Formats: sequence, C-alpha cells, structure tokens
Amino acid sequence: MIRPARIARAFGKPSLLALMLVSALALSACSDNSHTRVTTGTYAGESGQNAPYLNVGPLIYEVQLSRELNPSDTEDASYLTGLTPAQSRLRPGEEWFAVFLQVYNESSTPHLAATNLTISDTQNNIYTPIVPALTNEFAYRGGLLAPKARIPALNTVAADGPTQGALLLYKIKVVSLDNRPLELKIVDPRNPAQSASAELDV
Repeated sequence: MIRPARIARAFGKPSLLALMLVSALALSACSDNSHTRVTTGTYAGESGQNAPYLNVGPLIYEVQLSRELNPSDTEDASYLTGLTPAQSRLRPGEEWFAVFLQVYNESSTPHLAATNLTISDTQNNIYTPIVPALTNEFAYRGGLLAPKARIPALNTVAADGPTQGALLLYKIKVVSLDNRPLELKIVDPRNPAQSASAELDV
C-alpha cells in the first residue's frame, strides 16, 4: 500500500490537493478485486485450489466437483435415478460424467438460471446434459431463481450431500477423457451471445 506520509517526507510538505490525490491512488491500489466479473476459470478439483466463481448475466456459478460416475457405487447410483430406459443406456465407448454446480442470485430481483451448459473436449466433441425426472433430487434444472436464493437450495438433499452441488449429468465418450482439458460452457439465457467457461477436473 502507498503511504502518503512516506511520500511527504521524501518530497517535502505536499499541498492538500496533492495529498488527497496520493490517498486516492493508495486506496485504489489496495481495493478488493473480489467483485471483478470472471468469465473463464480453471477448476482444480481435489488439488486444493478454489473453484472459480463465473459470472453469467446477473448470476454467479461455481463448480464444486467434476468426475466420472460408477453406476455400481452406492453414492453414484443415486445420481443416476429418474432416468428413462433410453436415457440410462450407454453406448459402447461412453460413460457417465457429472458436474456439481452451485448458482447464486445475489440481486433483489428473480433471474433465470442457465439451461444451456455444455461440455467440450479438445477435438470439438460437445456434450449436453441429461435431465432426470423429478425423483432425482440432485439434478440441476435451471429455471427462475428467486432473489437472494441459490441452487441447490439450502437444507435440500443436494445441498446437504457429499458434493453440496446440483448435478449436471452427461454421457461422454471415454476418448474425451484423453482429449483434455474438458471445458464447461455456461450460456446466459437472456443473451446467448454472453457465456462463461471453466476447465473441469477429471
């Protein structure tokens, strides 16, 4: 931080105007950048770094976790409930991949949460999420988010679960796991020209 008193000693007694100018510069240099709009980021997964907060329109999105799912695992099986027979069928060379997301509306008005959330790999394979039936209490569904609210809502199965996020469920090609990084792209429902993206952990 720039200290006005130190500058005064170095350059003699400054005028009041000069002192005010230096003080303003000092405050600017020390300001909090936490509200800077972020439209790209890297999700570091279990490496211990923080996930990015991504600004998409008026809402803030945060990836909590991204990983492959094992249908034979008890926890993972619960993420695959509510699928139709067609949805639950994997083709050869495909597997389940999950992204767990939190969304925040910090404004005083309701806003639409994104429903266009795709994953792409370095070979331009693009994957869209599969939305299970309402019996799946973990699934992310987008829609209108109330003022000062979040997805998943507090005190819900998804919010209190191991991932603390709403589930985005994808079928991806196994080869895409080698075509990394995988990137999650979130499109603003009000303005499709605006989007944000985050590199996903695998």
